[in-house]
Amino acid sequence: MRTSLQSVIKDPSLAPEGRLKIDWASAHMPVLNRIREQFEREQSFKGLRVAISLHLEAKTAYLAKVVQAGGAEVAITGSNPLSTQDDVCAALVEDGIAVFAKYNPTPEEYHNLLVKTVETKPDLIIDDGGDLVTILHTERQDLISNVRGGAEETTTGILRLKAMDKEGSLKFPMVAVNDAYCKYLFDNRYGTGQSVWDGINRTTNLVVAGKTVVVNGYGWCGKGVAMRAKGLGANVVVTEVDAIKAVEAYMDGFTVLSMDEASKVGEFFVTVTGNRDVIRGRHIANMKDGAILSNAGHFDVEVNLVELAELAVSKRTVRRNIEEYALKDGRRIYVLAEGRLVNLAAGDGHPAEIMDMTFALQALSLKYVNDNYASIGNRVVNVPYELDEQVARTKLESLGISIDRLTDEQKAYLDSWASH
Repeated sequence: MRTSLQSVIKDPSLAPEGRLKIDWASAHMPVLNRIREQFEREQSFKGLRVAISLHLEAKTAYLAKVVQAGGAEVAITGSNPLSTQDDVCAALVEDGIAVFAKYNPTPEEYHNLLVKTVETKPDLIIDDGGDLVTILHTERQDLISNVRGGAEETTTGILRLKAMDKEGSLKFPMVAVNDAYCKYLFDNRYGTGQSVWDGINRTTNLVVAGKTVVVNGYGWCGKGVAMRAKGLGANVVVTEVDAIKAVEAYMDGFTVLSMDEASKVGEFFVTVTGNRDVIRGRHIANMKDGAILSNAGHFDVEVNLVELAELAVSKRTVRRNIEEYALKDGRRIYVLAEGRLVNLAAGDGHPAEIMDMTFALQALSLKYVNDNYASIGNRVVNVPYELDEQVARTKLESLGISIDRLTDEQKAYLDSWASH
């Protein structure tokens, strides 16, 4: 369904460039293509409005087009000021999707674009970091009654949603897409691992081999970042607050240190925790001249830039997406992409084949919510295992890979406690 809503974008003339990007992404997203065929056939969202807040680049654009193919009127905005691609926005507008996004808006503009998106009165939402949910539960509570439910993309958003669920303040059901196997095993690990280093390498143009890389956090994203750093020849140090994950990092062959100790040896730092103030002024005071700080967490709060600025005597942009902070003793500390998501703010994000699986989960989860919102209730739920497995099987089929299936006798054996 085409929209009658008035979009807010930077430059409509960029549409041809954006269309090429979307076409390239869609050609490498066979799972989502299969789901698009299903949605077109069933008209799964006929007559509904869907609001989407995700990193607005080509792969996300194709997800929006798949939802639109299911009969929905779609409105979309970005989930990070520096990850929006203006040419992709222009192409989506030509395709009849309402877009409220532009690259590098002011904080006030960015917030207003989010608000405009929820003001389209959506029946369903896809969120990334919980921004749409938060606005609906604070500034625009009058629109909540329209919302049947939605799906959340990332760890940070799910933490917010679970806190709301726990205190009983969540007003509609949300599916925790980030917690699905096909999300954290592949997107978080392989997607983040590759795209973070793609962003860092293309931005700095510096060698990684032989350098000491400090990875702050050893969740699924941190595991991917550490694994790829090791593959590039780095000496990898992991910091953690979770004892079990710290032991895992140690047994995976990485050095485990406190951040106070790691700050003294690191040359590249990658924060990927979902928490704030992972790198603080006291850590920066220990760092080597030329240390490079980057963030792969959703919000730009993991590196405390306020405390860094207080230590600095000057600040300048030395290369696109690299800011140099000169300290009083002459040391220089570099921050990539303003401390925002380095893989998207300074790169193109995860590979299309990875986001194919994640966005397939998003699309199927949105349909699941629409079909079951009345029975789910106002709570956070996991992606049903059947949908997770459906995405994995479709992925295998696209690769030409066949796997075994259990026989009836094997199923009976596994289901019985008395079998021998």
